[in-house]
Amino acid sequence: MPHDQSSFEQRLAVIEDRLAIYNLIASHPLSADTGHGPFFPEVYTEEAVFDRGSAAPGAVGREQLAALVGSPAHHAALDGGLAHFGNLPYIELDGDEARVTSYLMLLRFDRDAQETALPNHGLSRGHSIFRVLANQWHVVRTPEGWRIKSRKLFPMDGSAPARGLLRDVVER
Repeated sequence: MPHDQSSFEQRLAVIEDRLAIYNLIASHPLSADTGHGPFFPEVYTEEAVFDRGSAAPGAVGREQLAALVGSPAHHAALDGGLAHFGNLPYIELDGDEARVTSYLMLLRFDRDAQETALPNHGLSRGHSIFRVLANQWHVVRTPEGWRIKSRKLFPMDGSAPARGLLRDVVER
């Protein structure tokens, strides 16, 4: 089996970058589900752009992003049982920048459902899938570490924006 001709240090640096990006993306649903706006300056660049297409309002800049998760509307969704569930992202690393593509599922607690039992797990009314979305993140290396420069988040509803975002990945 042929070995990469890069040095061990270069290969290790790529692995470290990928792990840092995985952690960056994995932290996002956790922070959104707490509504902790002060976390966002730690993960976004100052001029970050969040594009949610026609599904919901976006934001430009860290302060607007923090305001989204700190808003009464977001906290009402959290109080209703909102949970963000992401998958392992696909990372295209290119030096000090990366394109990261993933899915995001928005789940919500189903307060109106009949309570059922699951052996060894207790009783629950369960959750329902509210929306499934395609994510594309543009992340950059900064002196403070990897940060999100832009994010596109489009619903997987058969429309062109989400499918185009995914098609771009598989066509590269």
